[in-house]
Amino acid sequence: MTTDTTTLSGRVLADGFADRIRRWSLDAGAPENAVRVAQRAAFVVSMATLDGNVCTDLSDIAEALNDGSDTETVRQRLLESGVTGQPDSRGAMPLILDQGGRLYLHRYFDYECRLARSLAGRHATQAAPEIPASLGARLTSLFAANHASLGDAADWQQIAVAMALLGKVTIISGGPGTGKTTTVVSLLACLLEQDPDCRIAMAAPTGKAAARMTEAVRLRASHLPTEIQARLPTESYTIHRLLGVMPGGGFRHHAGNRLAIDALVVDEASMLDLALATRLIEAVPDDARIILLGDKDQLAAVESGAVFAELSADPSLSVARIDQIASLCAMPGAAVQAPRPVAQSGLQDQVVWLTRNFRFASDSGIGQLAADINSGDSAGAIARLGSDTSSTLQWLDDGGSIPRDESSQAILAGYAGYLDALRADGKNPGSATAAFARFRTLCAVRDGARGVEAINRLVSKHFRSALKHPLDPGEQSEWYPGRPVMVLRNDYVLKLFNGDIGIVMPDESGALMVFFPEGDAGFRAMALVRLPAHETAFAMTVHKSQGSEFDQVLVLLPEDHNAVLTRELVYTAVTRARLRVTLVSGAAVLEKAIQTPTRRRSGLPARFLELQIEDCPE
Repeated sequence: MTTDTTTLSGRVLADGFADRIRRWSLDAGAPENAVRVAQRAAFVVSMATLDGNVCTDLSDIAEALNDGSDTETVRQRLLESGVTGQPDSRGAMPLILDQGGRLYLHRYFDYECRLARSLAGRHATQAAPEIPASLGARLTSLFAANHASLGDAADWQQIAVAMALLGKVTIISGGPGTGKTTTVVSLLACLLEQDPDCRIAMAAPTGKAAARMTEAVRLRASHLPTEIQARLPTESYTIHRLLGVMPGGGFRHHAGNRLAIDALVVDEASMLDLALATRLIEAVPDDARIILLGDKDQLAAVESGAVFAELSADPSLSVARIDQIASLCAMPGAAVQAPRPVAQSGLQDQVVWLTRNFRFASDSGIGQLAADINSGDSAGAIARLGSDTSSTLQWLDDGGSIPRDESSQAILAGYAGYLDALRADGKNPGSATAAFARFRTLCAVRDGARGVEAINRLVSKHFRSALKHPLDPGEQSEWYPGRPVMVLRNDYVLKLFNGDIGIVMPDESGALMVFFPEGDAGFRAMALVRLPAHETAFAMTVHKSQGSEFDQVLVLLPEDHNAVLTRELVYTAVTRARLRVTLVSGAAVLEKAIQTPTRRRSGLPARFLELQIEDCPE
């Protein structure tokens, strides 16, 4: 479904909902002006959720009415409409208006209350655990190498593990290369040393991210004692699989049927939307630990909410928690100086920002460009792209409606190594998969000459012509040897998940199959006709690239600025690369994108604040 089609479908649904609200308000006997405001407000809040917001604001509704109404008038009309409740008396009202002037669809307000209540309740009831001296010694030994290079400076990886041992909920935010997985492996080792029977679940929003987490933990655990390695989790789950998705859309595990676990580790948590985050947290036993890993500066979830960014906003630490950390980590308390919060989150003493980068050197072009983008320094980013001499950055100042030849050639050249691998051995999925993973084209949009679909057509045509494989059936078929395919929908029977990528190659009999990597088991061949929804994967959207890493990426931005072009999108795209970034964009579009941070309306911090006064209403 294209973006335009999705928008049109969303407007149709929003119009239908608004008309239903109008009829409901009329049935309630509301005055005509209140009915009109409620109808328009219903449309506005419905469209807001389609844009990733959890709620809308009274000012947005006043603007949409375009009749001179101020926000106080809008508030009064909504409360007179018979379809708008308030937090302390919401009943079965379809719309909820809170004290901060935020208007919600009922279910999203309910999700916010439930999530805040579940997280805050775990924090409020926990007592400082007894940490055995042996565990402190293990923690010190695990981070001895860091200590050797840091001296008396705080080791925030070690602090993150200590905080997870001291608390029930820990939020760990860090960009690529800041050691989140290394930190988690050390945490798992400590949990298993403390309790050899600790039941640990690892999960991620997508199958691709879950598989990468399993592999990363395995690779980084080789330094641990053999007996601890043997007890580490050997599988990560998609969140839907962990919760047990049911045919009707519900989950087997929920607040009334909790997961049988002692600790939950969720990677790529920035991809969690409000609804899924709520259901996941509610399914975790009250006495179990929850560790959420992600990057607060990355793109938020496709669905409504920016949960991880909001929960990560305040890394401040109380004096009491600093004393506990200093004792457990054997480091001076004065060294534990937390960064300044960007906003109130409601989760004090539970958030760690990892900022030391182990992948990029301090003078790395990619690392410095990411920092420029993150800080909103568009002039600095463009200057760096134009003057980089490290060969890690390239900027093609190309903002036309159709990519110039130079840009198209850069895209095609990126796949030259993959083409060579197939020419050398067209039946080896291992070498082909490794070669394909070294480069990717990332687009901001799907449609248009600078979108995913057009680039996939460009590369496919060139690729088939250059490879000239005898088993290529010709243009009448979309299938050809070497075609990379991305799965778009989870299929638990076939064990294929959204984001999985396979390579089309002939099997021993010469039949074209799609070969998917299967960890230590090698590769699994899948018949073409059995694949769930899929698409060619030479190019992918930046959203789809979350959780992936490539040696090199080429980032292609649209001709004109649009709603998807944000600071977080550019940052996410650039940080997918390990070694080199080529950015294809006009200067004005790039500048505008870097200067446009994502703004998602939400009231989650307000829900935490309310819980400090009284419980969120049932």
